[in-house]
Amino acid sequence: MQIVDSHVHFWHPEQRRYAWLDEIPALNRPILPRDYDIATDSIDIAAIVFVQAACKDNQALDEVKWVNTLDERIEGIVAFAPLEKGDAVRDWLDTLSGYARVKGVRRLIQSEELGFAIQPTFIQGVQALADYDFSFDICVYHYQLPDVIDLVQQCPQVNFVLDHGGKPNIKGALFDPWREHIDALAQFDNISCKISGLVTEADHAHWTADNLAPYIDHLLSTFGSQRLMFGSDYPVVNRAGEYERWFNVLQSQLSGLSATQKQDLFYNNARSLYRIDG
Repeated sequence: MQIVDSHVHFWHPEQRRYAWLDEIPALNRPILPRDYDIATDSIDIAAIVFVQAACKDNQALDEVKWVNTLDERIEGIVAFAPLEKGDAVRDWLDTLSGYARVKGVRRLIQSEELGFAIQPTFIQGVQALADYDFSFDICVYHYQLPDVIDLVQQCPQVNFVLDHGGKPNIKGALFDPWREHIDALAQFDNISCKISGLVTEADHAHWTADNLAPYIDHLLSTFGSQRLMFGSDYPVVNRAGEYERWFNVLQSQLSGLSATQKQDLFYNNARSLYRIDG
């Protein structure tokens, strides 16, 4: 089975500033497609969706230009845009629309205060994405999900993707109210979800498949195989293990799915949402 990896990062700290990498020395180096090739040597990756890697805001357009030259398998780019500027963000979106591979936008919310995602200008900026046929990747911690529910409700014309399953507190074995918020979000038909990043929300050194299983099962029961997509969160996944370990654990957890359902989750859904030609 060929795979579309819906969540991959590359970066080059010698060319752009990634302040968050200062506290993660193991990842604070150039991460390039050749590194990804080594990590995925045994997996048939057909296409990659690159997701913005939180360089300095004023370097983000340069990041898009750089990624656009890296690897032909990068068939989708989810770029940064300062959506909190409201309608003033349209100049930025106009620039992004000049890159055919840019399919969506991510403005990180996880590092912001509660209420950031539901301020009027931010909502206005997200609503503008519909005019460009850009989706919006939502990256939040579990306790920010109530704001996400409000945001999605106010932007019915925008296609949303919830990154990393809404970042549940797996290390603390906290299931509620994350479960209830996921139930509420799944009621909106304009939101999909990535099964990605879960291992880094678990105990990095000691996580097991059993720690992840309840969260994977609940995402599957709410979003179904037609609104879920596989993502590695490479290379951040390396903080809690290896790409292949995460991939194999997920494959095992989803062993009860039919071949068609697996094809949707690992391939078709990402191609459809990010408008990647087959």
